[in-house]
Amino acid sequence: MKRHTPTLLAALAVGAFASAHAFAAEADGPEMHAMADATSAVAVMDPTKGNKVSGVVRLTRTAADSVRMQAEITGLPPNSRHGFHVHEFGDCSAPDAESAGEHFDPKHTGRHAAPGATPRHAGDLGNLEADARGTARLNRDFKGLTIAGMENAVIGRALIIHEKQDTFEQPSGSSGARLACGVIGMAK
Repeated sequence: MKRHTPTLLAALAVGAFASAHAFAAEADGPEMHAMADATSAVAVMDPTKGNKVSGVVRLTRTAADSVRMQAEITGLPPNSRHGFHVHEFGDCSAPDAESAGEHFDPKHTGRHAAPGATPRHAGDLGNLEADARGTARLNRDFKGLTIAGMENAVIGRALIIHEKQDTFEQPSGSSGARLACGVIGMAK
């Protein structure tokens, strides 16, 4: 069963985050400071309609402009590769996760590319590789992203796992349908 409550809360958090950050320096509330200063986040990956891919992605700030993602994803076809991206909206409510929008591209580069290449969408994370049991594990730093803040922040956006390998072709890598979607939220 699809859980809409976390998605709705994350969508509300995006608006709240923007407002909170704008006046956090003037506000005394600890919640506003915590969101602006967040150093860790999590995304629970839920399958899209007709799929069984799920898992958890943990995000940790490793530098001012770098985020480490640690993931364990199950339900993928054995020995397969799958495009993995941050998408612009924290909305996984559509059965096919199209509600998450396009790849996160805060600098409006319009260029899809492999991690490390410049210019590229900040949300281009490359591929997840599943083992013989259909489990993909990831432990990698991605430069050009932040957990929170005013530039390249991922809280309130969505992570998407696609059905096919990302070929890094324009405009979006030909990764196909969306197998799983998770909204990135603050972690405890």
